[in-house]
Amino acid sequence: MDRLDRHRHALDMIDWLLETASLREFLQHLIDDAVSATDAEGCGVTLRRRQRPLTVVSTGGVADKLDEKQYGQDDGPCLQALRTGEVVHVPDVLEETRWGSYPRFAAGLGVRSSLSLPIPVRTHTAGALNFYAAGPDAFCAADRQTLAMIAAQAGGGIALAQRLADAEQFTRDLQTALASRSVIDQAIGSVMQQQHCTAEEAFDLLRRLSQETNVKLRDVCTRLLTGIAGRPPTGQSPLRPRP
Repeated sequence: MDRLDRHRHALDMIDWLLETASLREFLQHLIDDAVSATDAEGCGVTLRRRQRPLTVVSTGGVADKLDEKQYGQDDGPCLQALRTGEVVHVPDVLEETRWGSYPRFAAGLGVRSSLSLPIPVRTHTAGALNFYAAGPDAFCAADRQTLAMIAAQAGGGIALAQRLADAEQFTRDLQTALASRSVIDQAIGSVMQQQHCTAEEAFDLLRRLSQETNVKLRDVCTRLLTGIAGRPPTGQSPLRPRP
């Protein structure tokens, strides 16, 4: 693949990222395109989640079965690529002696060759693209180069999706923190009015109450404000009265 073709393929990937509604849909589009451009009969995308491998998308009738066989025996070209970060090329399963009963199982499903490419790890997720073909020596050097680039694109899509998810989680955490701060501020203001004390003294009183009752500070403040107003506090932070 020359530089112009690589540039066009990169633009295609950006278009897919913009047009697809989910990471799963993006990966499905990616492998469908890859399979149509090679002699592969099918492909599966394996990601490791919670220390367990999982096929998140696949195409062709055999990919899921072959992936699951490897997961079941905890060994195989897919898992080797995922764990080592190295490409695992199997020109002919009938000549393969690794991975226990897996080669014989693959041959029984009509698969003679495979190519497992690690998805470049840019985040905390590891993965692999697993291509399966009916004939031996199905993946030439040019195919392996093209498919390695597709694995890199998959890694880019996964990294982007995870960054967006992390940003969304950060936003939720920030909103929770701000809501907690608002409730605490409201409680401090109420204590200041009742006790005619400073903000620091009001906060110290609430903190001691939290420690003595073994109840979180926000929950102490929520109970206090609910008891005063007869309803739970809102998320809005009122202006503190001056001490």
